[in-house]
Amino acid sequence: MLLILEIAVFAAINPAFLSPLNISNTLTFTVELGLIALAMTLLMTAGEFDLSVGSVFGFAPVAMWTLYNAGVTSLFVGFVVALLIAAAIGLFNGLFVTRLRIPSFLVTLGMLLVVRGVALFVTDGFPQRTWSASGQWLADLLVGDFHVRPFRVYASLFWFIAAAIILGYVLTQSKFGNWIQATGGNAVAARARGVNVNAVKVWLFVLSAVMSAFAGIISSIRTSAANPNSGSGYELEVIAMVVIGGTALTGGRGTIIGTVLGILILRVMRNGIVLVGVPGLAYNIFIGAIILGMMALHSWLERRHQAGT
Repeated sequence: MLLILEIAVFAAINPAFLSPLNISNTLTFTVELGLIALAMTLLMTAGEFDLSVGSVFGFAPVAMWTLYNAGVTSLFVGFVVALLIAAAIGLFNGLFVTRLRIPSFLVTLGMLLVVRGVALFVTDGFPQRTWSASGQWLADLLVGDFHVRPFRVYASLFWFIAAAIILGYVLTQSKFGNWIQATGGNAVAARARGVNVNAVKVWLFVLSAVMSAFAGIISSIRTSAANPNSGSGYELEVIAMVVIGGTALTGGRGTIIGTVLGILILRVMRNGIVLVGVPGLAYNIFIGAIILGMMALHSWLERRHQAGT
């Protein structure tokens, strides 16, 4: 209902909001953050956070295009290597959280700085060239342009839909999904039931990093720029999307369909406030207010639930 209300209000203020071009652009930007939010849903359901996703989003395309432009690898091999590096970052995060028992907030905050610093150091802060005639097939596969008149649709939208379906099935219909919810709900009880809580968390950190890298590579191809600063601030926006979608901040509860709605609500808001004349820089005010509001709501619901039991 909130999403419908947003659309109705913005369309009433500015009819251009419902134009095919604006809808196409909104969906394009939605997909890239949405891929990260889908993986973050599973991780937060397991009771953990990943603040390094924005840095991985910016670093992965830098790594891929730097390797290719330097003649070290083909574009496809560079793509695979970038995803493998992202997986290693996620593995590092997961092992630090589970083996050393350091809060994920601190571990991933440190990783955010390390990964962003490496990207800036490697590139001297300059964007990398992102075009390859021999790798055009990879660009078409990831961000192919389909003209479904009057809309413009990119292949990345289908990647997002596929990821949402697969992860939705994993979370609600698989044994691993049960382990995720049990881990976030009560890790001690989950261990007593035979769930390998540490392994679940490590795999989810790896998934979060790989999905962030994949989204970053898609963005670099679409915008024709691998900018080491791209993805800055995405971690908070992604968390807001997931929380708005109903995933509990304390873990144990989360839904993919809820996250999809949360993604749409925030991206429609970002697009709408610009079209109605509100400065785009004010968007962070809305994000911060939403995070605080949802934390207060979750806290109130939790206290009400405990009082009822």
